[in-house]
Amino acid sequence: MTHADTSLHTLPEQGAPNPISMDEYWMPFTSNRDFRNDPKMIVRAEGMYLWNDHGERLLDGASGLFCVNAGHGRRQIADAVGAQLRELDFSAPFTRGHPKQFQLATRIAELTPGDLNRIFFVNSGSEAVDTAMKVALAYHHARGQGGRSMFISRERAYHGVNFGGVSLSGLINNRRKFGPTLPGIGHMRHTHLKENFFTPGQGTHGADLAEDLVRFINLYGAENIAACFVEPIAGSTGVLVAPKGYLQRLREICDAHGILLVFDEVICGFGRTGKAFAAQSFDVTPDLMTLAKGLTNGAQPMGAVAISERIHDTIFGAAAEGAIEFFHGYTYSGHPAACAAGLATLDIYRDEGLFERAAALSAYFLDALWSLKGLPLVSDLRGYGLLAGIDVVSDGTPGRRGHALQKKLFDNGLHLKATGDCVIVAPPFIAERAHIDAIVDILRKTLQTL
Repeated sequence: MTHADTSLHTLPEQGAPNPISMDEYWMPFTSNRDFRNDPKMIVRAEGMYLWNDHGERLLDGASGLFCVNAGHGRRQIADAVGAQLRELDFSAPFTRGHPKQFQLATRIAELTPGDLNRIFFVNSGSEAVDTAMKVALAYHHARGQGGRSMFISRERAYHGVNFGGVSLSGLINNRRKFGPTLPGIGHMRHTHLKENFFTPGQGTHGADLAEDLVRFINLYGAENIAACFVEPIAGSTGVLVAPKGYLQRLREICDAHGILLVFDEVICGFGRTGKAFAAQSFDVTPDLMTLAKGLTNGAQPMGAVAISERIHDTIFGAAAEGAIEFFHGYTYSGHPAACAAGLATLDIYRDEGLFERAAALSAYFLDALWSLKGLPLVSDLRGYGLLAGIDVVSDGTPGRRGHALQKKLFDNGLHLKATGDCVIVAPPFIAERAHIDAIVDILRKTLQTL
């Protein structure tokens, strides 16, 4: 077996270089061959910044991967996780519990809208989506409508990478090499309309696209549809903000036909829109919400599903006394260290008023990004709260220019996430106006030289 001749560069505090092989680790969602030819290594993080293996500082304009909302290196979270591991490193989640599972569920329920007060813990956004699908099926079965087995999603949706989420996905590259996926799933049209290009916040066109759900009802029968999954802001596909009236209309249609409405808030939850959840920002309460990322500030893998009391009670009511009400779960559901990280993270959000801080910074953030309008390569700008997408003109091969842009941004001192020919900007909530100015300055200079 041969190994790539690659080593981490020497940092001042490190002494001799540390040789590593790049052969064994298979990186996710990455052109591994491209990475091996031009590695982008991160070795340290603190506050708003990352450091590469050259010792160079980079501004984190994407909150890691939309999860480090409170900034990097929060000692309070690290201390909580360390203390928890020393006290209780693991407890079996099936028929056994530990106090922090219940404490964290209560804290999350204090933030969720309406009666979404029942919390099921998982380990990722992908697991949250598959869990929500199972909850929806179990609910309809419990109320005597087991024929409701279909799901409706949207084009350009991203709902994780497990087979349930891939089946709901409307992104072709997430689907094309994995067969037909699950049956019984329809996709409504997306809401990225030219009439809304360069509109900050919610566009005024596209609410009528919610009527696609009615078309599926007329085609398949409402009695066969379990749930409609939607991201209030479709994040991974490039920050598609739901147009005005769209989510409200979906809510009306679901209510009229007994279909559950599920919001995927893995990216836009925990303050990204200026309120705890986008459901509150857009004043529409779903029946289920999938959560992850900002729940632990990225310090521990964790996700959750917030479930309506009505749905929870229906499933419980259909189970025999002493029986397992819901045959589902994961070895690491509600892991002690993850719960400790979640509690410490929610403390920081509350004590530092970070959701309110994100709301206060949003207008400045969006105005600064919109100053890029008019650059030859910028074909659209979209955003809400502290989340925005910048489309760049394709060079003829989809995704190639976006990939080149994010690499050059890294080299110029800025970390952003690219998806196709779009870069996504999502700074931590601790950002100052000077950080926003620096993000936009690097973007402008890089776009002008691409």
